[in-house]
Amino acid sequence: MYSYRSSAIWLAAAVALAAILIVALSQRPSKEPTKPEQTQTEVSIAKLAENVAQDLEVPWEVAFLPANELRVTERPGRLLKIGKDRQAIPIEAVQHVGEGGLLGLALHPDFGKNQLIYLYLTTKTGEGLTNRVERYRLDGSKVADRKVLLENIPGAAFHDGGRMAFGPDKKLYITTGDASNKPLAQDKNSLAGKILRLNDDGSIPNDNPFGNAVWSYGHRNPQGIAWDNKERLWATEHGAKAHDEINLIERGANYGWPDIQGDQTKNGMVKPVLHSGATTTWAPSGLAFLDGKLYFSGLVSETLFEIAVNQDGTLGELKTHLKGEYGRLRAAVAGPEGKLYISTSNRDGRGNPKQADDKVIRVEIKNLGL
Repeated sequence: MYSYRSSAIWLAAAVALAAILIVALSQRPSKEPTKPEQTQTEVSIAKLAENVAQDLEVPWEVAFLPANELRVTERPGRLLKIGKDRQAIPIEAVQHVGEGGLLGLALHPDFGKNQLIYLYLTTKTGEGLTNRVERYRLDGSKVADRKVLLENIPGAAFHDGGRMAFGPDKKLYITTGDASNKPLAQDKNSLAGKILRLNDDGSIPNDNPFGNAVWSYGHRNPQGIAWDNKERLWATEHGAKAHDEINLIERGANYGWPDIQGDQTKNGMVKPVLHSGATTTWAPSGLAFLDGKLYFSGLVSETLFEIAVNQDGTLGELKTHLKGEYGRLRAAVAGPEGKLYISTSNRDGRGNPKQADDKVIRVEIKNLGL
């Protein structure tokens, strides 16, 4: 049996231990330490991106001139030079209505010699909105020698396409939307819902499949194009109620809109290599190829996407970055020194603008995997 003295000793010890625990607990931090993976993610985001330009008004395309001079189109109708002395060149006749306005920008492959640039813009005719491709000579702080290369591309407040780029074959490729008129995408004689292909002077290449500007058809609203290291052409496309797509573009192919979407099939129509499914929306826009991977920006998803391109043309695992960090993302451009440039589109009437929006952001892709 324990004696009264023993019980008293144990009681004193218990009281002392309780006091020690109370002091220790009072000195604990109010929050638990951040888990290692959370810290790593925060470091990755901190190193990942930096603003190159800000306080822009709905930027759409980003391009680099020789000596890395940055040019940006703003949808209300301005071509900007970004740098210490930001300059704006107004482009005449632009109609900024809905998704239309001053959209795509491409440089001639021999820009260093001829200073030629190409613009895709929405304008107004007696019948309503229409899109066209114009060529200019860039002369310092102004443009000159305007020439309309292609006009009467159906336009609307929605689905205007607008991306342009010169391919490895030195032909100009142009994406167009269905202008909210679905049947036009299947009409090979219409310029809507297509990927178009022109010579640099606006003429029709002899090897185009249908004797006109159409290269591929059956598109709803493609807004990104890029070539991989095997010179294969890829495109991003907005689906209807999700079903966003990544397509591998082939000469003369029919990509199905509005007859099929997702995994649906129909004779003579091509399914997407990858799509977002019926419940997930990417709203994909700009597309770039860097170091064996495609990167595309998402509008509704507010996400930068990454996916590896395999040698056989299949795609790897889709990865996501920057989700919700910058809001709606529009352009995605392979810039100098292997860096990726993206732009925001938070002032387009569908976003939630933050301080200093809209922006052009430089992304260090080597940090994406951290």
